[in-house]
This record gives sequence, C-alpha cells and structure tokens, in this order.
Amino acid sequence: MAAAGGLGVLQGCGVRLAAAYFARVGQGMAADGSGPRMGSVLWRHGCTSSSAGLGLGRSYGTEAKGEEELRVRYLEEENKGIVVLGINRSSAKNALNKNLIKMLSKAMDTLKSDKKVRTVIVRSEVPGVFCAGADLKERTQMNLKEVSSFVSKSRALMNEMANLPVPTIAAIDGIALGGGLELALACDIRIAASSAKMGLVETKLAIIPGAELSL
Repeated sequence: MAAAGGLGVLQGCGVRLAAAYFARVGQGMAADGSGPRMGSVLWRHGCTSSSAGLGLGRSYGTEAKGEEELRVRYLEEENKGIVVLGINRSSAKNALNKNLIKMLSKAMDTLKSDKKVRTVIVRSEVPGVFCAGADLKERTQMNLKEVSSFVSKSRALMNEMANLPVPTIAAIDGIALGGGLELALACDIRIAASSAKMGLVETKLAIIPGAELSL
C-alpha cells in the first residue's frame, strides 16, 4: 500500500465504485435529510492504485506552514457530483488541529448547500495514515477555555458530517485513531485498506471520545 493516501490506494475498486453508485442513488436516499442513513462497513483487499479522473478543486491551509491542510476536489466527467476531501497534514500524521477543524467545517457549510454534490469522499493525502486523532502538541498549548471550545467545534464538525444530505464515504488507508476514527464513523460508509488500523485509544484511560456524535 505505497500509493499516496486512502483514495489513491482504493479508488480503483471499492471507493470509486461505491461513490459512483451512491452518486446515482444518493439524492433519492437522503437528499432531503430524511432518508435512511447508511452505516455499512465495506472491506476491500488487494486493490490497485489509480489517480485517473481526479479533478482539481479548492485547497485550504495555514500561511505560516504553507501546507494545504485540506484539499477539496470536484471530480469531473463520469464522476461529476463526487467531491473528495483530502486531509494533508503530513508533518502531524493528519492530526486534527484548530485550523483543520475550521477548514473541514467550512467545507461542510459549502457542501450541504451545493445541489450539484451527490457524494462526498473523505481521504488522506498522506501515505499510511488516515488521521491520528487530535493534535496533542497543539492541545498542550491551550488553556481550559480553548480546550472546551476545540472539543465543541470537533463535535459540531462530526455532526455536520453525519448530517450531510448526501452519502459520505471514508477511505481509510493506515491508522485512524481517536478523533480520526470518529471522523470516519461520522461517514455513512467506511472502506479500508487491509493495512488499516483503527481504535478509540482514549477509552483505555476511561475517557469518552471527545467528538462523540450527539445525534
């Protein structure tokens, strides 16, 4: 699994096929927010890499690092209507920091009102990792008020993801821990590489997952 990110590994089979299928049926399934939400977990092994068909879209990032922490791609041609959210914090294993939460929330606001969007895929742009959870290095620099605000915004993001009026798919390549797994669980479908490792590690300390959905 040496390709760059979950969709890069899985797009050639499970993710792309699932996205194309739900792009066709998704609006009838949940376009009005009242249809059934899908909770299936699909496992795919031995899939080939493919970057064909990816259209370029918006990118968000911090000016200080010059890194595009979130890449938003609107696919074209036969994949039109599919939007790919690519998490890209290679220096922190895609850990969720304040800026990334803000950018993901901004993307949710745009997507939920875009009638042309039919399916959303959440993936990693970093090989071998989906999301390592909250950025604990940043967390140590926060005071109690900032921590509370961060947790509230994280929880709001997960609910926004879960309540998108179109099918959502998490393409998991590598580790998905803590908040990273919660992000995947907020999607309707999770498709994982055989190398994926997932866990809510905070539960070992008897801590409830911070961004737990409040549906």
